[in-house]
Amino acid sequence: MTRATARFRRTVSALLSAALAGGVAAAAIATAPAAQADTWRDKEYWLKEAGITKAWEVSKGTDVKVAVIDSGVDGKHPDLKGAIAGGHDVSGAGTPDGQKSIGAKPEHGTLVATMLAGRGHEAPPKKSTASAKPSPVPPASNSRPDGIIGVAPEAQILAVSTWLGSENPGGKSDQDQIPEAVRWAVDNGAKVINISLGSTSPEWPQSWDAAFLYAEQKDVVIVAAAGNRVGGNVQVGAPATIPGVLTVAGLDLNGQASVDSSSQGISIGVAAPAEKLAGGLPGGSYAEWAGTSGATPIVSGVAALIRSRWPEMSAEQVVNRIVSTAKDAGAPGKDPLYGFGMLDAEAALKDEVAETQTNPLGSISDWIRVHRRGNPATPTAPAAPPAESPAAQPTLPEATVPVAEPPSQLDSALPAAVVIGFGGLFIAIIVAGAIQLSRAYRASGGSSEEPDTGALNSVDSSGPGS
Repeated sequence: MTRATARFRRTVSALLSAALAGGVAAAAIATAPAAQADTWRDKEYWLKEAGITKAWEVSKGTDVKVAVIDSGVDGKHPDLKGAIAGGHDVSGAGTPDGQKSIGAKPEHGTLVATMLAGRGHEAPPKKSTASAKPSPVPPASNSRPDGIIGVAPEAQILAVSTWLGSENPGGKSDQDQIPEAVRWAVDNGAKVINISLGSTSPEWPQSWDAAFLYAEQKDVVIVAAAGNRVGGNVQVGAPATIPGVLTVAGLDLNGQASVDSSSQGISIGVAAPAEKLAGGLPGGSYAEWAGTSGATPIVSGVAALIRSRWPEMSAEQVVNRIVSTAKDAGAPGKDPLYGFGMLDAEAALKDEVAETQTNPLGSISDWIRVHRRGNPATPTAPAAPPAESPAAQPTLPEATVPVAEPPSQLDSALPAAVVIGFGGLFIAIIVAGAIQLSRAYRASGGSSEEPDTGALNSVDSSGPGS
């Protein structure tokens, strides 16, 4: 194993350890055994402010599968009744259906899932008294006024559990779990993938290339969290830096870029509410929380609304519809704090948007072709169909990852005599060195040991992450 590979392993482990991007800080959690229409439901201010209630006039996400790659989803939560369409565990430490809450932040996945596709629940029946008369009008069978209603309340959740943030008892590393989770989601019908996980590094392991390329070629929208400054994410980190991924930044209650619950970077596509959020916890209770972990399912939910309204619309067009209808904020045009602007779900579902053949946030296929050129370790994947128009430019600068260097032209530039002379000297040095090493080896008793550079020993579970 090369030192570069080992460094990548340690970096990815550290960056994804702090990754449960939603920061459910202990001081920010407020739980309750049950929700009432005038409490937890009323906390969902983003439903109106981001235009989601108006978007429901067009679509509620019917039959669209959204994979939640996270810490597991408690499908028994009352607000998720009927929402789970399948699941899988990629950690080796969860349950096969992905519904066991695991990792350093076991509540994280359920918070995300309820915000994305929660159905709410019916109010408990009131206690009757002897003098009470039965209501002449039975309650509507589909009335669910209490609890958390998600952005796409008729979408279906695929629960994909991962163990991140601390040492995995299942033995699988962070860098192995993510690509496996993405591939499983694609193969099991996900049209949208929500990754509310982040990191402190813009780089990602080369082993992830093929999985994200696979999702792109299979026409899947991937939405990821930009990360939180309070969790150490000053700049956007992987996987939100991967070209083509719709990266979500966070807004405060005033619609400004959140100081704590967001970050910045050129890969940001859109911004959504990230403070004073509310979601469900495993076991049926609720919590207030903050972070781009919570902003991400809001955007994923809107993607599900679009994919339900226009089933034949490509992933590139879905992303383009979301970012092109966003309300411009910050510096005019696309900027590193808001991306293309603030999410406007109503406009995304109702406005006329020009058709596009390319993803405005780039293409992992193009990026691999440019940046992995000449690197034999690049994973193979099915060839993408030829594009009908020129592809978008890569989103990331070249400096964020290693780039293959061209072969040296030194030999062809030197006279033959000089090359031969230095060649003889080089051989003599090698022979002398070999003799000296042989002597040293015998003198040491014939044992040699190389340090283990592949150990994932940089896990950081102290922060809330992105």
